Amino acid sequence: MSPQERSQELFDRARRVSPGGVHSPVRAFGAVGAEPFFTASGAGSRLRDVDGKEYIDYVLSWGPLVLGHAHPHVTEAVERAVRKGTHYGTPTPEEVELAEKVIALVPSVEVVRFVNSGTEATMSAVRLARAFSGRDLILKFEGCYHGHGDSFMSKAGSGLATLGLPSSPGVPKEITQLTLTVPFNDGAAVQEAIAEYGDRLAAVITEPVVGNSGLILPEAGFLELLREETRRVGALLIFDEVMTGFRVALGGAQQRFAIEPDLTTLGKVIGGGFPVGAYGGRREIMSRVAPQGDVYQAGTLSGNPVAMAAGLAQLEILEREDPYAALEERATRLVAGIVAAADRLDVPASGTTAGSMWGVYFCDGPVRNFDDALKVDRDFFNAYYRECLAGGVFFAPSPFEAGFMSTAHSDADIDETLSVVGRALATAAWR
Repeated sequence: MSPQERSQELFDRARRVSPGGVHSPVRAFGAVGAEPFFTASGAGSRLRDVDGKEYIDYVLSWGPLVLGHAHPHVTEAVERAVRKGTHYGTPTPEEVELAEKVIALVPSVEVVRFVNSGTEATMSAVRLARAFSGRDLILKFEGCYHGHGDSFMSKAGSGLATLGLPSSPGVPKEITQLTLTVPFNDGAAVQEAIAEYGDRLAAVITEPVVGNSGLILPEAGFLELLREETRRVGALLIFDEVMTGFRVALGGAQQRFAIEPDLTTLGKVIGGGFPVGAYGGRREIMSRVAPQGDVYQAGTLSGNPVAMAAGLAQLEILEREDPYAALEERATRLVAGIVAAADRLDVPASGTTAGSMWGVYFCDGPVRNFDDALKVDRDFFNAYYRECLAGGVFFAPSPFEAGFMSTAHSDADIDETLSVVGRALATAAWR
């Protein structure tokens, strides 16, 4: 077969049986003027597609694979677990062990409930916040993505921005009226919203480091302001750490910035590559969750023993080896190399890192909120992206997604990546 022939055949078949041929919109690659490759396998820092082409992978299953693909400790744990059965519909030792590990590592979490996805986690956390506070309104930030729950679909970054959608049809206006949206890093806007709606506000939910508009760090004092203002008006502070949890630090962004929220949502890393999510927080709040309390939430596959085993194996290594300084050093070298290559071509570029997460914008920086991120040159990015992909470097197919570094990425991987990036930037600049 010619290059990409097998992937093309599979995509043609997929489009006949699935919306757009994919099971999550950003996998379609259409927004960058490309079509997806279909993956056959992954090992370490690399993917191999069904046509035999190899890619250095900075998507890493959209975040969970901090140790890279098919890490022996994780795969061995999965093999042991799956030989005993895939699911039972009863409690298992693995879910207790992983819960204890999460509580030990995440500063604010005293009690945790496992679910099956980040979306489930955020939806459940918001329901719990409303019940605990006796209020209805939620405050979120432009460009923060908290899953596809109805309450979160306004200016939700990443996938919606990539597809050019401000929100989603099918969400009743009555629900959107219960969600306030203000710019990230805009303390004055937060204070104005709380001054007007504070007595009706159940919770403020945020990505403490925004990973769904590229990568945006909180400015000094911003997270502290959220903590102070929510306490003042009796609202809960929810950190959505589905992406940042165990990625920007072992204890997540709340450890990195020394801010403890009331509730935390988690996912990705605690599944080791399997579908998983979690929400947790103060015992006083979590005691309202059924069956202990009156806030109902359930899931047949929650706490799946294979996913629990994979997550526990990954967290054991992260705790033992503490690779975060080395991961940030590599991510910083990659970002600095991309920005320097762009500068040599007079292409506006800026970038940032946080632990093993990183982001580059092809626009003048700094990027401090979603509106700034929207200034990227999308045509330039699309041309650059296609050249990187052709050169065997797999970045997320969107200018509004964070990149990830794993312990499997080597200096040689970064050198090879920067070589491909240099050629891609030059081709895109001369298009």
